[in-house]
Amino acid sequence: MPNLKTNNKNKQTSSVRNALYSYSAEGNDVENENRLLRETVVQLKTELTKLRTPPLMVAEIIEVIDNSALIQIPNGNRFFVYLSPGLKDLKPSDAVLVEQKNLNVIKKINSNKRFNVEQFVILEKPTVTFKDVGGLKFEEQEIKEVIELPLKKPELFKKIGIKPPKGVLLYGPPGTGKTLLAKAVANSTNSTFIQIVGSELVQKFIGEGAKLVKEIFQLAREKAPSIVFIDELDSLAATRMEIGTSGEREVQRTFMQLLSEIDGFNNLDNVKIIGCTNRKDILDPAIMRPGRLDRLILVDNPDNEGLKEIFKIHSRNMKFTKSIDIDKIHKKLEGLSGAEVHAICTEAGYFAIRDSKTVISMKHFLDAIEKVKQAEEDDANYVKMFG
Repeated sequence: MPNLKTNNKNKQTSSVRNALYSYSAEGNDVENENRLLRETVVQLKTELTKLRTPPLMVAEIIEVIDNSALIQIPNGNRFFVYLSPGLKDLKPSDAVLVEQKNLNVIKKINSNKRFNVEQFVILEKPTVTFKDVGGLKFEEQEIKEVIELPLKKPELFKKIGIKPPKGVLLYGPPGTGKTLLAKAVANSTNSTFIQIVGSELVQKFIGEGAKLVKEIFQLAREKAPSIVFIDELDSLAATRMEIGTSGEREVQRTFMQLLSEIDGFNNLDNVKIIGCTNRKDILDPAIMRPGRLDRLILVDNPDNEGLKEIFKIHSRNMKFTKSIDIDKIHKKLEGLSGAEVHAICTEAGYFAIRDSKTVISMKHFLDAIEKVKQAEEDDANYVKMFG
């Protein structure tokens, strides 16, 4: 009997212990769940606070004065504001975050670049050579002297005791080979070719044009030897006016930054600048003064011999019928530009394809010449009517 009572007592004790353990485990689970819920609530409150916080504006430091600073916001306006305690080592051109309401400076942005400049320029190693350029022997010689020779043999200029131009301005009618010349000299010097279109620079980056110009030339230094080719220079470097709209003033600020960057180069640096324009007559004289783009090269429509060279270049891979009269084609090309000769060769190929031919006949070329000349005449009439 005593053994039976002892066993019953042990069973009861074990049962109580199991119950207490179960309650304890459940209590711990509940406590852990409550802790996780509290942490989740805190995290959600933090996220909610962030979402309710007003956004900060990005601005640029112009000048630091004691505990204050002169800043410029994206629309170009400037303000004198206070700096938050603890902000140190601020200097002009630094990017900072400011409050939208009172524009006080909150924090410095560590990144030096606010956008990747390589997304906005054409960056390449050109494959065009001087063999692909026809009818421009004099212009080719000029650009070689200004761009190629200082990059390849700078010691010659040091021995002679002269400074070569920092860059060159190519001007003349559209389609005469200005871009081809620039790419060919970049290829001959094994230089990185950085192409900028002036009109796009002005239209896309109001408020950021000057900073973009600065970063483009910084990129040119990093990629040296390099050639910065500025197409449609007249849209950026037109004669400045005393009074204008805010957009015109922004263009002038961008232009002034361009002049500053050109002045910052040494004549024998491994970076050269080539400007290109169809309207030299409206350019600001400041861009062409000595020490900047002071070597001017007129790239005009080719003469008859030049047209023959250009036609030979663009038709060298074409197959002709035996009856084709090359001399007659040359006579009909008189007065055209190099781009129009290229267009004629392309159109002649299309006429052959439409006739299901693999060789190009005289008729195909005559039809192509008539089509290109008619398109040129239509353009001229359109300009007279609506230009």
